[in-house]
Amino acid sequence: MELEEYGFHIKKLTFKFKFQAGTSRGILTEKDSWFVRIFNKKSPDIFGLGECGPLPGLSPDFTSDYEKELSKICQRVLTQLNEQKDGIQPDEILDSIQVSFPSVKFGIETALLDLVNGGRRKIVDNPFFDENKPVSINGLVWMGKKDFMLKQVEEKIAQGYTCIKIKVGAIAFDEELSIIKHIRKKFSKDQIIIRLDANEAFSEDNVMKVLNEYSRFDIHSIEQPVKQGQSELMAKVCKESPIPIALDEELIGVENKYELLAVIRPQYIILKPTLIGGIRESKLWIEEAEKLNIGWWMTSLLEANIGLNAIAQLTSALKVNLPQGLGTGQLYKNNIPSPLFIDQGKLFYHPDKHWGLQMLNRS
Repeated sequence: MELEEYGFHIKKLTFKFKFQAGTSRGILTEKDSWFVRIFNKKSPDIFGLGECGPLPGLSPDFTSDYEKELSKICQRVLTQLNEQKDGIQPDEILDSIQVSFPSVKFGIETALLDLVNGGRRKIVDNPFFDENKPVSINGLVWMGKKDFMLKQVEEKIAQGYTCIKIKVGAIAFDEELSIIKHIRKKFSKDQIIIRLDANEAFSEDNVMKVLNEYSRFDIHSIEQPVKQGQSELMAKVCKESPIPIALDEELIGVENKYELLAVIRPQYIILKPTLIGGIRESKLWIEEAEKLNIGWWMTSLLEANIGLNAIAQLTSALKVNLPQGLGTGQLYKNNIPSPLFIDQGKLFYHPDKHWGLQMLNRS
């Protein structure tokens, strides 16, 4: 086998938000992602493609030298590819090079799986890609002034969403309550599911008061109400809260998955492959959660359409029924053209549309 049978290319793109996306951590206006293309030099037009998109301030692997580290890891991947004699084995490659960067691991894992499946942007066998079966998703309402948030709510409901996720914890609490009350005046819990995402906004001093106030409006769940790393407090909140608790940031960098879940006992966990280390790691979290009868769903981490496609396919393969957090493909002015589209609160893969990958050409 030739020493350099395989090659790779990295392309960084900056995606611009259509609006100022507010969270309890601040305002987002743009997002960077690095795209890894892995190919056999004999057939360079057939390639696997993965997205590495760490989020500054949240992802543990985001550094100023991110692209340099990504390139080093890709070189190690090529070495393993050239040594494998029984075809491409993504799990073996990732195990052998011991990638510690979760977003890099997700991007490279996706690129390798795509290459194994013929470079068609197919990641795993799944009804979403193979049978055009959609994935139900929630409509995401970003933080901002009350009128802006109410406008988003009305738009999502008009677009056919039956599950609305509202980011909370950044504007005045009474204004947030009035937005939720506005929804409940018009729609019962059987008509519209309301999820909340606190992004660690509350403290031990106020979290139970806040949760009790929210509970008056038939809330499905609230994500990460307090800062991660406070297992005793989070366990207490999960036990006493009138609203089911979903762990999100709490899963970042955790090695002993079962121990964390057994101590905290949340009602749900939220899986972001870019944050927790990819497809295989997501499956391991699910396996441990199900031992404890803990529910789960997938959420994207502001990935562009390449990463979003991979997460949607994984979700579809796992045959989950709950609405997923996969509506972020519509956030950007300059997203990568793709077969993905949303209709009536569902994410579809349109087989007759093509990927517009010119943005990823070498320069």
